[in-house]
Amino acid sequence: MNKAVIEISVIIFVIAAVLNAAYGREPMNLESPEFKNNEYIPARYTGEGEDINPPLNIENIPPQTKSLALVVDDPDAPKGVWVHWVVFDIPAATSTIKENSVPGKLGITDSGIGNYHGPYPPSGTHRYFFKLYALDTILNLKEGVSKAALERAMQGHILDNTELIGLYKRKN
Repeated sequence: MNKAVIEISVIIFVIAAVLNAAYGREPMNLESPEFKNNEYIPARYTGEGEDINPPLNIENIPPQTKSLALVVDDPDAPKGVWVHWVVFDIPAATSTIKENSVPGKLGITDSGIGNYHGPYPPSGTHRYFFKLYALDTILNLKEGVSKAALERAMQGHILDNTELIGLYKRKN
């Protein structure tokens, strides 16, 4: 099942890239002032630190966007993809997600909590994918939905998507 979810995510990213190229619009972009793509996430934002979400900046949100959704997961977890944060119905005008904030409705993580649950890999360096989706609707799901339920609800509503990858290896 995890392989299927990864394959669906890849297909979604490819379709979004093709549509952006066809319409001549700059693709949506997600960055953090605290770490660059494919670089290490500062310990403050992990289970070894304050375990708070890092600040994120969003650029080039499509004009017809009604809401945003954000999923943070770790595909390197020993038992398959591990979900660290699920947030949806984020207002479309959001250009910054502040540190230690709740920018929308919370889904459930694989730790059984709704809030951000930062990196704390059991061994080695893991990758953490911050996946942002621009949607043509407000989902109006109840808080506490799973990543899988969110992905099903987003089908057919994704205008654009982007991702930021952070790395982390435990210090002790």
